[in-house]
Amino acid sequence: MKVIILGAGVVGTASAWYLAKLGHEVTVIDRQPGPGLETSFANAGQVSPGYSTPWAGPALPRLALKWMLQRNHSPLVVRKRFDLAMFRFMEQVLKNCNAHAYDINKSRMLRVAEYSRDCLDALREETGLTYDDRQRGLIQLFRTNKQIDKARHDMKLLSDSAIPHALLNVDQILAREPGLTHARHLLKGGLYLPGDQSGDAHIFTQRLAKMAAALGVKFQYDTVVKGVDAAADEVMSIRTSAGHVRGDAYIVSMGSYSPLLLKPLGIRLPVYPVKGYSLTLPLTDETHAPLSTVNDETYKVAITRLGNRIRVGGTAELTGYSMRLSPDRREGLELSFSELFGGGDLSAAHYWAGLRPCTPDGTPVIGGVSGFKNLWLNTGHGTLGWTMACGSGRLIADLVHGRKPDIPALDLSLDRYR
Repeated sequence: MKVIILGAGVVGTASAWYLAKLGHEVTVIDRQPGPGLETSFANAGQVSPGYSTPWAGPALPRLALKWMLQRNHSPLVVRKRFDLAMFRFMEQVLKNCNAHAYDINKSRMLRVAEYSRDCLDALREETGLTYDDRQRGLIQLFRTNKQIDKARHDMKLLSDSAIPHALLNVDQILAREPGLTHARHLLKGGLYLPGDQSGDAHIFTQRLAKMAAALGVKFQYDTVVKGVDAAADEVMSIRTSAGHVRGDAYIVSMGSYSPLLLKPLGIRLPVYPVKGYSLTLPLTDETHAPLSTVNDETYKVAITRLGNRIRVGGTAELTGYSMRLSPDRREGLELSFSELFGGGDLSAAHYWAGLRPCTPDGTPVIGGVSGFKNLWLNTGHGTLGWTMACGSGRLIADLVHGRKPDIPALDLSLDRYR
């Protein structure tokens, strides 16, 4: 079968790899000159199934209001603009801000993320692929007792999903992350997730693309996807800047741009771009740097060791498709890193922003599209594209191939929004 994949980010590239392993002829199309150059380029670096949590929860309306009124270093910023898609997205998020929806959504996300981590482990063992990776767990850092109390509900869901975890006191945190010693006075406790990992998603995507190409996958870069030609119940071709491309099956993995492509077909995909920021800085002091990866719950910032670099990522900004680098967002990242670690050169940091393709319930959209027998979706992973990439890639490959996936997938498709 000839399969056309739209998007060469970490999700699209992983999909290509697993389809090629199943013997399919695969072509990947992307507007960039290489793989992993948009949202996959400089994300937080965490492969964090244990930290897979929907933003929409019972406390979000109160927190969102607080954050939007917060003048400095707010984890959430909503830029003032008239955007019907943004208002619709926010409305759908609010509908998921209840305990029942939260538990369902988190369990779905954990299912995909845990499976994906296992797929990544198997891929690394099979190929020997490296990507500044570490398998040393993640610690969610709490600065208040209230944050610890909130984490106890998540710990119950982790237990229900048989995911290893432990609530650490400050001494136990410092034993695992001694670089936090000078920040002891800021900490109250932490949630340790030993199964979580870290690594550079861009390096991973580049190297996996090379291996996929060796299997026969064709990567068509510098090619803009302009539209989808469909007739009756199937897609006939993809219109691109290089002409029409035809296949037997088509997978949309274009992140935040997926809904724009699908809208002319009458497909309403509830994905909205939520901009995130990161700093990548050179390591200067091992004694004031992370060994693995931590999440600062107060500022919603992730700090990750990537070889001789440190990645500081986080914040959420609703501002449509704007890629402007906001100075105030950088300040929040620098503050969190400076307070907790400080062993990196912030003056030499590379400041970056990417658009996370978020769904209202936090779960990606993986599966076929009702009314089109050869159109598939693998998008909407939000902040967890790197965490869920391999599992999502294998899932969509199995579905396209006609093979039963290893985990339940029916509730991951677009039909759950009907």
